[in-house]
Amino acid sequence: MESSVVARNRKARHEYFIIETVEAGMVLTGTEIKSVRAGKINLKDGYAKIQGSEIWLNNVHISPFEQGTYFNHEPLRPRKLLLNSGEIRRLGSRTREKGLTLVPLTVYLKQNRWAKVELALVKGKTGSDKRETIAERDARRDMEKAVKERRRGEV
Repeated sequence: MESSVVARNRKARHEYFIIETVEAGMVLTGTEIKSVRAGKINLKDGYAKIQGSEIWLNNVHISPFEQGTYFNHEPLRPRKLLLNSGEIRRLGSRTREKGLTLVPLTVYLKQNRWAKVELALVKGKTGSDKRETIAERDARRDMEKAVKERRRGEV
């Protein structure tokens, strides 16, 4: 199955420890899916909240469709996510017990037809955790650069 990524939440990987990921379908209106296909979506401040037996995606901005009429959608309206009830119960219990949060990582189109969101169960990082992550990334980058330079010297 092919899928094309429409939007990524880069900030999430920097701000949180990702514990688990789940794929969920999104319930969208006609103008919303057209805007998503055009890439007019922002996940930066988004989060998912469980209300009863349903899960809702909040604070995700989908720009109004440019050729839309007065039937256009609200950009920040809550959007229902599609997960089976067992997954919703399990995620709900984990967020209540351990103080974890559900954050969208990516939105993609599956088979260029269905909008899916990759939700992550996350725990917030502290300032020192963020510095460690940056230091690890820089060290990895330096090692890759050194290996690349060494390979050039051998050839």
